[in-house]
Amino acid sequence: MKKAKSKSKLDKAIKSYPDAKKHQLVSFIKSGMRFIGYCFIPYNLGVAAFILILSEIVGIIEELV
Repeated sequence: MKKAKSKSKLDKAIKSYPDAKKHQLVSFIKSGMRFIGYCFIPYNLGVAAFILILSEIVGIIEELV
């Protein structure tokens, strides 16, 4: 009986782990946005700032995935 209860706790703990694939995907998207944002700096500072701010928002989402 005790084994079944501890297995159930283990299953719940494993299911609560973050999804590594989703985290990696969002991380790649964030990095791509940063790269594009930095490339825009010499041409249009406003667009560059907007993209870099969006990449930071994606970074917050990354930590929640």
